[in-house]
Amino acid sequence: MKVADLERALEFYCGVLGFAVTQRIGTSAAFIAAGGYHHHIGLNTWESKGGHAPAAGTTGLYHLAILYPTRATWGGR
Repeated sequence: MKVADLERALEFYCGVLGFAVTQRIGTSAAFIAAGGYHHHIGLNTWESKGGHAPAAGTTGLYHLAILYPTRATWGGR
């Protein structure tokens, strides 16, 4: 996924949702995963660093579903 701020994205995906960084490419990209998998999501700023949020009435990422094994697993975050 293209992100405007890699550190902010990692704070959300790792700090809030519980993913772990499995590999970083400098300050411009990271792969994150859950459960020891090599990666579930790739984040990068290659063409989006410092980008702006989508205009009102439009979408950026339209839909993303993350399945947690149990409700308690999600609630523990």
